[in-house]
Amino acid sequence: MHPRFQAAFATQPTALQTALLPILSAADFQAFLTPAQVADVKSASGLDDRELAFALLPLAAACAVAPLSHFNVGALARGKSGHLYFGANMEFVGATMQQTVHAEQSAVTHAWMRGEASLEAITVNYTPCGHCRQFMNELNSGTALNIHLPGRAPATLGDYLPDAFGPRDLEIKTLLLDDVDHQLSIKGDALTQAALQAANRSHAPYTQAWSGVALQSADGAIFAGSYAENAAFNPSLPPLQAALNLLSLAGHDVLTIQRAVLAEAPDARVIQRQATQATLHALGCANLTTVPLD
Repeated sequence: MHPRFQAAFATQPTALQTALLPILSAADFQAFLTPAQVADVKSASGLDDRELAFALLPLAAACAVAPLSHFNVGALARGKSGHLYFGANMEFVGATMQQTVHAEQSAVTHAWMRGEASLEAITVNYTPCGHCRQFMNELNSGTALNIHLPGRAPATLGDYLPDAFGPRDLEIKTLLLDDVDHQLSIKGDALTQAALQAANRSHAPYTQAWSGVALQSADGAIFAGSYAENAAFNPSLPPLQAALNLLSLAGHDVLTIQRAVLAEAPDARVIQRQATQATLHALGCANLTTVPLD
């Protein structure tokens, strides 16, 4: 089991510990549960979907990287596939506050990067801020997305975001988590291909500034992230943050990135290079290559 989970795991009821131990102890555990694992844990613990998500929140919060606030927030995204995806807030010393990732963004993006087609519910241990409410409104689940909070009755995103403004108001047909293919040419080495593939499925219907980032960890593992635009613009999530989120949730240290590739058009209406370079520099990585889109 990754050391970050040990304290939270120790607080779990015995039946839940017994069910989770082989999952958390697996060498390839990357902070999500498959439908089969969810079914097994529910059967062994006697918890339903909502109760299980609440029980897992401390484990999700244990994945937080919060050197600035020292305030860990956890989130769980339940996909229509039955998968449960962990999410946690991320902060970066030496970078601007705009580069941080909120827990709800983390869980949503985690599900997206794992190929989830739609979300049914988000469970979080603190009330979603306005930034996250707007970010989640970009989803193809829309305002029907269920939001679960401790001590609160079940509610929808629409309850937390009344009179919502989002992509549907702008007649955007392709929503976040929809399957997209921008027909980009995929070439180069494995890391470059991963960045291009991430750009190829990025969500940028407002600027068409497709972009993706791929990161190589110290052990050679590759983690790629896609750009996610938002109808309100500011809640958009850069591709670097999507990749860092995946890397961190998989148990890797963001301070040990060896190499990074950014794929974007040099004349795009939104340019990621400067912010990507600055944030990577704050994380101790100066090895960034930019490749153009074809």
